[in-house]
Amino acid sequence: MNPIATYNIVMLGDLTTIILRSMETLKLSTIDLNDLKRHISLVEKPGIHYDWLNIDAIELSDREMQYVNDLQTGLQTVQVHLFNEATLWSRAIYPLLQLAEQDNIQIWAEVGLSAKYAKFGLEGIADGVMGPSFAGRIQCPYFVMVETKRGIENTNPIFQLYGQLLAAAWLNQQLQEQDIQEIFGCFTIADSWTFVRAEVSGIESDRPTLRVEFSPEYAEKFDAPRILRILKNIVNRSIDRFK
Repeated sequence: MNPIATYNIVMLGDLTTIILRSMETLKLSTIDLNDLKRHISLVEKPGIHYDWLNIDAIELSDREMQYVNDLQTGLQTVQVHLFNEATLWSRAIYPLLQLAEQDNIQIWAEVGLSAKYAKFGLEGIADGVMGPSFAGRIQCPYFVMVETKRGIENTNPIFQLYGQLLAAAWLNQQLQEQDIQEIFGCFTIADSWTFVRAEVSGIESDRPTLRVEFSPEYAEKFDAPRILRILKNIVNRSIDRFK
C-alpha cells in the first residue's frame, strides 16, 4: 500500500508548526492479512457455540416463514453458483436482509466506509451495511457484509470483512465512545452465509485489537429460516444498543 501524506498542526504560542507524517491508507477491496498485522492485534477465536448464535427465542411470523420457504425452494431449482453478483444480491441476499429490518434499522447497498485510526486509515465500499437510518443516510453501521466476487484475482473475503468491521467500529466510536465496540458482519459465497461477531478495543491506541468469532457456514437453499433468525437476533442487539 502506498502511504498518503497527512498533517499534524501543533500550536506553540504564536508559532504554528506543521508536522508532515506518513499514514498508510488501506483499501478495503485489496486488504490482506499482512496489511492487518502491520497495524492491529488480531485474535480469531476457535469454536462455533456462541450466545449470539442462540436463536431459539427468535420467532418468524407465518408470512415470513412462507416467504423464506418460497425463497428457499426457488434457490433449489437453479444453479446459484452460476449467478453474477447482481443477480445473487437481488434474488438471494437482499430479500433476507430486508426481512430483518426493524424500525429505523435498515439495509443499504454499496455504502462508502472511511476510518482514521492513529497509525492507519481505511477506505472503501461495503457491499451491504445495516444500521440506524436517518434523513437518507446510515448513521453508523452495526452490520457489514462482503459479497464474494467471482474471478481468479479476487482477494480473501475474510480480510476484506475484517477491514470493514474495523471501519464500522471506528465510525461507531465517533458517535458513542465505548471501551469495546461490538460489530457484526458476514461474507457470502454464492448462497452460503458465514457470520462474524467482532469486538474492537483500543480504538484510540496506536495498535487496536480485533477479536472475531465465526458462525458455521449456512446454505440459503437449505437454511434460509436459520439465516433470517440470526439476522433478526443481530438487529435486536443493535436496537437495544441504540435506544
